[in-house]
Amino acid sequence: MTASNFSLSDYLFRIGYEGAVSADVATLTRLMQQQLRSIPFENTEVQAGRIPSMVPEDIVEKVINRRRGGYCYEVNGVFSMALSAIGFEWYFAGARSMLYPTRRPKTHMVLIVRLNGRNYLCDCGFGGYALRSPMEIREGEAVQDSDSYRLELIDGEYVLGAMVQGEWQRLYGFALQNQEWIEFTLANYFNATSPDTVFTQKKLAIMQTPKGRKILVDNELKLIENGKMEKLEVEYESALKEYFSLTPFM
Repeated sequence: MTASNFSLSDYLFRIGYEGAVSADVATLTRLMQQQLRSIPFENTEVQAGRIPSMVPEDIVEKVINRRRGGYCYEVNGVFSMALSAIGFEWYFAGARSMLYPTRRPKTHMVLIVRLNGRNYLCDCGFGGYALRSPMEIREGEAVQDSDSYRLELIDGEYVLGAMVQGEWQRLYGFALQNQEWIEFTLANYFNATSPDTVFTQKKLAIMQTPKGRKILVDNELKLIENGKMEKLEVEYESALKEYFSLTPFM
């Protein structure tokens, strides 16, 4: 995954990363944390009736140069470019969201990073209560900041779950199978146009903070810090600008 206009220094500036980088777990963790705290997961382009471009150069222009966010293909796309520039070994994998009432196709994109003989799940583009840092892919639980996660191996696929308000919630399932970038173009079209996806149904903006996350869904804003939640009724466009430094996509 490359783009002719991608600059590692521009990306690091965009996410507020300072210091040296190298292909190790410490750098991988800081990269993912910084991106999650600076590039929002959002669907303003879909809500404007447009299909987000899957051209790598367009994604760089949108997310890095124009300082917007995006959904999984866009934000994980720029993350993958940074991983390549630093020298990480990685690949894309398809994932099946489990937040819908019925079984879904694998339209979500995650990254699998290989380091020191271990596989790590990385994902900057799921929103909600998704991962806060890389998670080693093996069955078991992990605590990231004040959030708890677990991976279960079910019917040959790993299922990521998160503790949400005292109960385990399954987020998505994935297999350790390489999937090419081009394979996600159909999923992108589906997510951006189908009336059966959350991206066409709801206005979304989600971003993590050092101690929690901000979740804007239509006119409801959730401010979560250290496991405590404050719900606010807001005007969507005003909250989008105030809490996410975004305006509706034109």
